[in-house]
Amino acid sequence: MTVALYARRKAWPLEGVTVRLQHSRIHASDCAECETKEGKLDRIDRELVLAGPLTQEQRTRLLQIAERCPVHRTLTSKVDVRSRLA
Repeated sequence: MTVALYARRKAWPLEGVTVRLQHSRIHASDCAECETKEGKLDRIDRELVLAGPLTQEQRTRLLQIAERCPVHRTLTSKVDVRSRLA
């Protein structure tokens, strides 16, 4: 949604966005860029398909925008979840 809104605001010829996700668990020691080095981590591989006659520069910029959307930022930050019964 964030990518589509950005493209619309810029009047770029984005015709559609498809996002494919794959979830897996990996050993933390197999993740070079991760802070945690023990136990297992959740890994989400994301593939974006941008439909439309976009330039490579536009595609690159839309990927940058996807990395800064609120959902992506929430998933990649440390999250404190508190549960209670109502």
